Amino acid sequence: MKKSFLHILWLCGMLALSFGAQAKLFNGEEFVLDNGLRVIVLPNHKAPIVKHMVWYKSGGADEALGKGGSAHLLEHLMFRGTDKVSGEEFNRLTEENGMDGNAFTGQDMTAYHQNLDITRLELAMFLEADRMRNLQISDKDFALERDIVFQERKQRVDNNPVAYFGEVLRRSLWQEHPYARPVTGMPEEIMNLTKDDVVDFYEEHYAPNNAVLVLSGDIDVSTARRLAEKYYGGLKQNPQLPETVFPKLENIARFRVDMARPQVNAYRVTRVFAAPSVSFMAEDVYALSVLSAYLGEGETSRFYKKLVMEDKQAVAVSTSYDFASRSYGTFSVSAVPQQGVSPEELLARLDEEWEHSVKALNKAELEKVKNKMLAGMVYLRDNPNEAANIVGALAVAGMSLADIEEQENKIRAVTVGQVQKAAWRLKENSSQIEGILRPQKQEGV
Repeated sequence: MKKSFLHILWLCGMLALSFGAQAKLFNGEEFVLDNGLRVIVLPNHKAPIVKHMVWYKSGGADEALGKGGSAHLLEHLMFRGTDKVSGEEFNRLTEENGMDGNAFTGQDMTAYHQNLDITRLELAMFLEADRMRNLQISDKDFALERDIVFQERKQRVDNNPVAYFGEVLRRSLWQEHPYARPVTGMPEEIMNLTKDDVVDFYEEHYAPNNAVLVLSGDIDVSTARRLAEKYYGGLKQNPQLPETVFPKLENIARFRVDMARPQVNAYRVTRVFAAPSVSFMAEDVYALSVLSAYLGEGETSRFYKKLVMEDKQAVAVSTSYDFASRSYGTFSVSAVPQQGVSPEELLARLDEEWEHSVKALNKAELEKVKNKMLAGMVYLRDNPNEAANIVGALAVAGMSLADIEEQENKIRAVTVGQVQKAAWRLKENSSQIEGILRPQKQEGV
């Protein structure tokens, strides 16, 4: 609701490759209730706190055509009460009991979370289990939240040139794929949504057998099992969960978007690839993660040192790789050209430097990159909040707990040849879009 899912995706991209000295980062355990709820427990007894998260394996990509924004609007309405906890009682109870909670919606999932003292865990579980199947939506609350969602869309996308540009890029890249649809919904879709549309989405998708419960912090698996059975075990599953079909991008496509927008004061260039994910061509995930760290993650990366520090052709440059997806992932390269360098020139230099850097990769450089990745986020072992975010996002994307825990060994096993082959396949065999965002010239200037 308030926290951007982009932050979670960034952490996924970093964490999955940043595990420390042990093969198992979280020492997690899991079990499944009879109604299909998957429960993952990440014990950390250094402080009497717990992160309680419920992840639904449904998001913007699961909406019916023309019903864009349903998942996000439902996320807002989930705070509006049930028969047992009416109106603003949910928010009052969480605030009075010191729970720091919220929610967020993505293409593949929707998550609800509370950070709390261990003595308040049962209350959180009661509240979350209650609204999993017993939500009540009044006409008044629906109209109010729909207007809030519409205003969020205007503020965060329509009036934000960078966000609007990114939405156009995604729509152009994904075409008929569900990922082309914005999580916010289009403005006309939001205002045409009815209460029945949102109720239908809720009844179809919000069920224990379509969810993952993550408990991270001062809790052991036996206690987690007892409490999960007590509060979630009696919920009925949905035996007819809808299945979203993610089409394959059969034809390799190349697109370009050249856009001028008001309020833009500097050129931006971007190239986005449809990439492997934990659910699609997963064998390339680790090599591409290393590639992203090597090329453009941080000020010691090849792109930054060459294009920003040495050649002074860019003010900023970065890469990112999001692979926590139920369909394709995305690999992105973004840069801001230096004064006097055209966006076309910078795009050409990015291509040249990509080729040069990939060919120049050697074993010593690879080990340096991998060691930095593995050491960079060791603190997550002691951070229940981020541990729950990472494990939950990867779990709903389809990754097993064993694979989540074994990232260090898989990263250490990546070879120079694997990185180079993965880079070549991405560049030559993937659909991709190239974008330029320009300042809009004023009349008479």
